Amino acid sequence: MAILLLLQQREQVTAAEVARELEISERTARRDLDALGMAGVPVYSVQGRGGGWRLVGGARTDLSGLTAGEARALFLVAGPASAATPAVKAALRKLVHALPEPFRVQAEAAASALVTDPRRWGADRVEHRPPRLLDELQDAVIRGVQVRLGYVDRTGAETERTVHPLGIVAKGPSWYLICNTEAGRRTFRIDRVSSVDPTADPVHRPEGFDLAGSWREIADEVDRKRMPLEARAVCVPHGIGLLRMGFGGRLEVGGPTTDGRVEVVIRGNDEYVLAGELAGLVEWLEVTGPPGVRDHLASIGRALVERYA
Repeated sequence: MAILLLLQQREQVTAAEVARELEISERTARRDLDALGMAGVPVYSVQGRGGGWRLVGGARTDLSGLTAGEARALFLVAGPASAATPAVKAALRKLVHALPEPFRVQAEAAASALVTDPRRWGADRVEHRPPRLLDELQDAVIRGVQVRLGYVDRTGAETERTVHPLGIVAKGPSWYLICNTEAGRRTFRIDRVSSVDPTADPVHRPEGFDLAGSWREIADEVDRKRMPLEARAVCVPHGIGLLRMGFGGRLEVGGPTTDGRVEVVIRGNDEYVLAGELAGLVEWLEVTGPPGVRDHLASIGRALVERYA
């Protein structure tokens, strides 16, 4: 892509110019220029003094349609503090040299304009590195080949199985492989993968498979298992924002009641703990069930009165 943009920008380039701009050898530059022609791009070489490589008839590609805003957005991910892999950063740094001059300055500025800090306030600094075998699994997904997967479960037991990789998902600092197996669709934590041995057999991909939709189903199921308890309540309208800040994805907002309040559901995994979280919201919230949560709220209320009355 970088060479193609260079050709469009300058009309003619030499292998030496390509090598210098993209920080590669002249041999690699010539090979890549030849590869463009083999891929069907109308590029040809001009021999002799003043020669070089040109596009037939000044041919253009949709890559030249990048707007200044699109170029800036692209290079926001290449900054020194971004979460992009070193390979992505290196590729974008090379590509910036092929952008038109008006875009180049802003693209380079965008690369140092954003810092992403994934830590919550008060949290320890934790360095999250990509899993060891992530590249091998990404390659298998892209090439669409089955792999023999070594895997260590949470108990420490190691197994090996042949899987059909369908996609990879990053959830916070964790990475997951979604694949088909003899037992149906399964999800594996990539940091527990001990070995990856690609085969020559193609992946059997379900018709209409959608990675994003499949992950939403998996994430919803995990949330239900992690937070199986649902407290039902009604809340005054101006308290909904407070609930959203306090409970995030654990909150489900329903419809209005006859008295103008709003039905809500708040998920948790322990009646007493959930009652403790809700006890300070009595001004906005009335819990209607389950009975165990209401009983704990009443007990907490009596204890507060005895302590502070």
